[in-house]
Amino acid sequence: MSTGGHTHLGMPRVRGIESAVLAQPAFDALRPPDPDLLDDCVHCGFCLTTCPTYQLWGEEMDSPRGRIDQIRAAAQGAPLTAATVGHLDACLGCMACVTSCPSGVQYDRILESTRAQVERRVTRPRRDRALRRLIFSLFPYPTRLRALRGPLRAAQRSGALGLVRRSGLVGRVSPELDVMQSLAPPLGPRVTVPERTPAVGTRRAVVGMLTGCVQREFFGDVNAATARVLAAEGCEVVAPARQGCCGALSVHTGREEEGIGFARRLIDTFEEAGVETVVVNSAGCGSTMKDYVHLLADDPAYAERAHAFSDRVRDLAEFLHELGPVAQRHPLRTGGLGGPELTVAYHDACHLRHAQGVVSAPRELIRGIPGVELVEIPDGEICCGSAGVYNILNPEPATELGDRKAASILRTGAELLVTANPGCLMQITQALERAGRPLPFVHTASLLDASIRGVPVR
Repeated sequence: MSTGGHTHLGMPRVRGIESAVLAQPAFDALRPPDPDLLDDCVHCGFCLTTCPTYQLWGEEMDSPRGRIDQIRAAAQGAPLTAATVGHLDACLGCMACVTSCPSGVQYDRILESTRAQVERRVTRPRRDRALRRLIFSLFPYPTRLRALRGPLRAAQRSGALGLVRRSGLVGRVSPELDVMQSLAPPLGPRVTVPERTPAVGTRRAVVGMLTGCVQREFFGDVNAATARVLAAEGCEVVAPARQGCCGALSVHTGREEEGIGFARRLIDTFEEAGVETVVVNSAGCGSTMKDYVHLLADDPAYAERAHAFSDRVRDLAEFLHELGPVAQRHPLRTGGLGGPELTVAYHDACHLRHAQGVVSAPRELIRGIPGVELVEIPDGEICCGSAGVYNILNPEPATELGDRKAASILRTGAELLVTANPGCLMQITQALERAGRPLPFVHTASLLDASIRGVPVR
């Protein structure tokens, strides 16, 4: 595999773009990076210790401040070179730099606008275009994922998928496709959520619920647990059947117009549902939905509606913490794990911790379960390497980050691992399996659901 820049210890860094057609001037007039936001960076270096790619390679150009320098140069007339695009592609968009920056640099806004420019202005190599076309013609469409689900489950149950993995054939043809097939979780019967779930006891709120794309088709049990927890806490839950993708994957990779289309349709759907709050159980989705106010700021038909919508979006843990618990919690039963107390490690999804700033709420909810001891993961602010579709587009650095995260988790001695994002769950599960020390790993909703119902954690 070729690289778009330097290598580190002989390891290809990211997918190369040497044959791409590059644009000059670099940026067009459609929402280029804001010079004022670029000038906020004072090169203090606080971002370096939390940037995953700087931690991997120690390259200034692969740090947030280094990328900002390259973006500023392009904004001032420098060509958009293959090396620059390579350094930008290498960024996970984890936003750890945002929370570590004392100057309040809005790197998230800078990166999002720059990636939209790159996708419009750069013609990538044919192989890269084909891979991206495959990803974005599949993952944002639940009905297409559902069509894939049956054959995939059959291949898992028959052992054919395991045989293909062990052969290494797919990896020799395409490391990216190998990652796609290896990340798939074990599939059971498809679980769905009713369009309306009544509140248990006194109704305290009416909430909409995003069912998602990958979450809906591959982690339907998490959605079902989410609806049960909300209902147990006195919420009537509305999950419109016609809802589609929120646009997160598209927006995070620069496919701005595609993301805007998804955002408009989702706003329409939940406006028609007439809900007070929209609850999200996937960190990346929630981050994007809260940012519709910026994504649709120039849309005269949607700007005000997007602002009102973003104000109504809450992460599940954030909402439950604000609402306050009323449902009784029972000690967790884990099918043989632990004794009177269960040691739980909570993994912060980047788009929950750094992009949404939701840090204490999930921890407080976990601590509210009787008999649970919560332990912190060392270097917990560093990304696991999932980052939307980053682990597919850039499998080698993503694998190294996943292995580092797995090692940090194992040092905690935890018996159970909890997170709030399907991408993290798949990425870290695979890394723990590579380490030969798999751990039970569940979504926050599944943990709370098991405690409220008094059933074993599954």
